[in-house]
Parts: sequence; C-alpha cells; structure tokens
Amino acid sequence: MSLDDARAPAAPARPKRGWPRAAALFGLLLVTSIFRPEVLVGVPFVFLGGALGLRRVSVFLLAALAVAVAAAGAARDGLWYIERGWAVLVAGCFAALTLRSPATAFSRRALGALAAATALVVPLFVTRHGAWGAVDDAVRDHMVGSARSALDALTLLRGGQALPSTVVTAIYETVETQASVFPALLGISTLCGLGVAWWLYVRVALGSDQGVGPLRDFRFNDHLVWLFIGGVLLLVGAWGDGLPRVGANAVVFMGALYALRGAAVILFLSGGMSRFGYALVAVGMVFMMPFILGGALVIGLGDTWLDVRGKVGSLAA
Repeated sequence: MSLDDARAPAAPARPKRGWPRAAALFGLLLVTSIFRPEVLVGVPFVFLGGALGLRRVSVFLLAALAVAVAAAGAARDGLWYIERGWAVLVAGCFAALTLRSPATAFSRRALGALAAATALVVPLFVTRHGAWGAVDDAVRDHMVGSARSALDALTLLRGGQALPSTVVTAIYETVETQASVFPALLGISTLCGLGVAWWLYVRVALGSDQGVGPLRDFRFNDHLVWLFIGGVLLLVGAWGDGLPRVGANAVVFMGALYALRGAAVILFLSGGMSRFGYALVAVGMVFMMPFILGGALVIGLGDTWLDVRGKVGSLAA
C-alpha cells in the first residue's frame, strides 16, 4: 500500500505477498484520478517494457493491450490529448530515471519523474498565453459533465424522482473544490499509476510481487516539508487570485504524502495490523475521515524532524 522502497529488477528478499499493496494503490488511483486510470497505468507500463526490455511474451502481450487501451477513446477532444501527453511525459521521465538509477527506491524515482514532468510543463504554461486556461476549463468541464452523468444515473435508479436540491448543490460544490485542486489530485493519481505500472512490470517480467514495498517503509526527502510550508503561506496570505490556489494544491499534495508517512510510522511502531484492524480503519475513514487524516498528517510532519523509525532502528542495533 505504499509508494516506497521497491528496488529495481531484483529477486525479493521478503516472502510476503505484494499484490494487496498494488491493489490499494489502484484503489487510491480510482478515488483521486482526474484522468483515465488505464492511461496513467498503461502508458508507463509500455515505456518500462520498451526501456527495460520485453523479457517475456506475457510482457509483450500486456504492453500491446496497454497501447490499445490508451489509444482508445470515443471523443478525440483536447482532454484526450492532454491525458496522453501528460502520461507519456511522466512515463518517459520515470523510465529514464529507472535506467539511470535502477537500484533507487521506487518512491524517489516516482517523485523525481513527477517533478521533472512538472518542470517541463510549467514553462509551456508560462510562455504560452491562455494555455493553462484551456487546460483548466477542459478539466473542469469534464468533471462537471461526469457529475451530471452520475446525477442522471441516480435519478434513474430512483425511478425518475429528482434528487433533493441540497444533495445536488453539495455534489456540484464538491466538484468545484476538486476542480480547483485537480493538479494536486493529478499528482497523487500519477504516483499511484506509476506504482501500479511498476508492480505489474516487475510481476510479469520477473515473476516477483515485491515491486512495491510495504507502507511501513514509506518515506521521502525531508526537504519537501518546505513545499508544504510554502503552500500554507500562499494559502493563508493575501497574495492575489492565483497564488492561493497554488498554495492549496501544494498543501493537498504534500498533505496526502505526509498522511501516508504518518500511517507508515504508526504501522512501524505497532508492528503491523491485522485484517480486522484494517477493516476498523476503513470504517473509521467513513465516519471520521478528517480526524484520522489530520492525525496521520501531524505524525508524518513530526517524523520529518524526529525520524522515529531511524531512532528506533538505531536503538535496536
């Protein structure tokens, strides 16, 4: 369930099952994805196969299927090209980093690929007037259209009876909030897509299900805390119209990473959780999501300075 410590093609040292981690990543991808999930998984898989080699017939067949799925689409509108362009850019960066440093932890390569792709895209939006507005409008229209389709389906399930106006208003307000932070959601879903694609490649090409490491080992560069702090300052400060939105996206993206890091610390200190424990957490997320995520976020931020797992490991040694 993590984005961490999946080493490049090598026999796993742990006999534990790895598919639940990939399944959890795919579930998180479905929840946070603004773009089509199959594109965010299929395109990186194709690039990994091309860069690292199609070592088995099954890899070739799966890569061919990924190409067919990624190329599919009823309407070749602007969003269709935006989705695939972004996926190709991130996949290329991830494959290049994997070739350059195959022994580097997956989380570092994935975050590096995301940072590199963002650094390549931002100048385009800065130098070309109206480019960002076109992308923003396309994504917003797509999200509003999806919400409208979902409302129509719910109305049909209710036998044609219209939904309460409060429910409709709440749904559209949620969509507007998600549209304003869609870059952060895209960053999270992109990391999840890379994780699923990397796990699939390692599983199919090498026969290992340890492509993605356990959540308890998840960590990232401590200096990224300044991105979170800068986002908070931009969000709360009176900096104009655009900068608060930039801050909100930084806070949402880094907040998700720090919440995962907090969960990793809890799992490390508790020695793991049973299936019943995970079920309780899932139920708690339904009723107390803000409190659980907030607590995990605080623990993750604290681990930046305390390094609880490192100190425990030193004491144990």
